[in-house]
Formats: sequence, structure tokens, C-alpha cells
Amino acid sequence: MKKSKLFLGLSILGLACTILVAADHIDAPAVQGGTADITDFYSFQGENTSNLVFVANVKGLLSPTASASASFDEGVLVEFNIDNNNDNVEDLVIQAIPRNGKMYFFGPVAPGTAGTSSTIKTNNLLGSVSITPYGSQAITSVQSGVNLFAGLRDDPFFFDFGQYSEIIAGNASSFNNPGTDTFAGSNVMSIVVELPKSMLGGSGTLNTWVETKRK
Repeated sequence: MKKSKLFLGLSILGLACTILVAADHIDAPAVQGGTADITDFYSFQGENTSNLVFVANVKGLLSPTASASASFDEGVLVEFNIDNNNDNVEDLVIQAIPRNGKMYFFGPVAPGTAGTSSTIKTNNLLGSVSITPYGSQAITSVQSGVNLFAGLRDDPFFFDFGQYSEIIAGNASSFNNPGTDTFAGSNVMSIVVELPKSMLGGSGTLNTWVETKRK
């Protein structure tokens, strides 16, 4: 891979302590419905309790028809941020960028500068994985204890938007059980990285969040 140019921040989602589930479907005006639009961010302990998993989903609300031609944007960097000393400033980043049918991961490494601009740390390749084509079995990559995935997935976030609207309007006081999954049948472009906690530094709570940045 060639050294990439400066990327500027577009969208940010989530601040996590230990476990995070956050969602934001087409709510950010600057990226609404575009290739840099973050729909979900998940951070949780892996099945191997020595590992931590990061999941970023972009390009939400893809219908089955639109899913066949959906792809990652090579001009958009997805950056996982890790604060390991509880000052809410990223100490490490994990960067993911697609090129020619593969997703490349870099880090965890200290950012050049904290904040909304980034340069890809091409000297710190974590690994790569072929992007799973639509309708195919999931392609994963395991390299030196790091597990990677990139591709189309069913939208995992459950939300009853209709009932939420009724609550906001004052027509209902609570959600139904089980409710209606508004996102059922829609897909997202998903990026997953699982790696040992020992690579992330710190000895207590980690604060994590995800950003998308465009070249």
C-alpha cells in the first residue's frame, strides 16, 4: 500500500467504558446516508476473555436490492480510538481502509495528532482481510492472534422506531415487548477487529469511540 494522504474527520460515534452499544442511523447531517455514515459501534470482551472486539458499521439501511452492489469507500478511513488513561483523548488508534477488495488494518499505534485529522500509519500494518462479497460465506483472517472481518452483514441493532415516535408524541408511555424491529431486512457494511487486550495498554477501564474520516 502507498502512503495515504491526510484524512479529515466527518463522523464520530460512541464513548465506551468496558462495554458499548451505540447506534446512529442517518442522523448526522454531514454524512447522512453516505459512505462515511456510521450506523453502529460495538466494543466488548471476546469469547476469549483476553481479547477485546471492536465493530464499526457504516452505510446503513441497505435494502437487499442495494446490498448486491454495496461496497466500502476507498476514500473513507474508519478509525477506532482508544483512551487508556481516562483523559478522553485517544492514546492509540486502529485504522481500517479498503483497497482493491481488501480491508487493511493499521495499529494499535499512537496517533500523529489527536483530534479530527489523521494520517494512516502505514508502517504499523496489523493485518488485512479480503472483503466478503455479497451472498458469500464470511471471509475472516487470523494473524498473530488478531481476528479480522470486513463485509456486508444484517443490521444487528434492534429498535422499534414506530413505538419510539409514539412515546415522543405522548401517545404511549413505554416500548412493547418484543416490539417491532425497524431495521429488520436491512444491511450494513461491517468492519470487525478482535485483538488481545495487552496490545491496548492501560490497566483499568478503556474509553473507546469510532470515527470516519475522508481524504
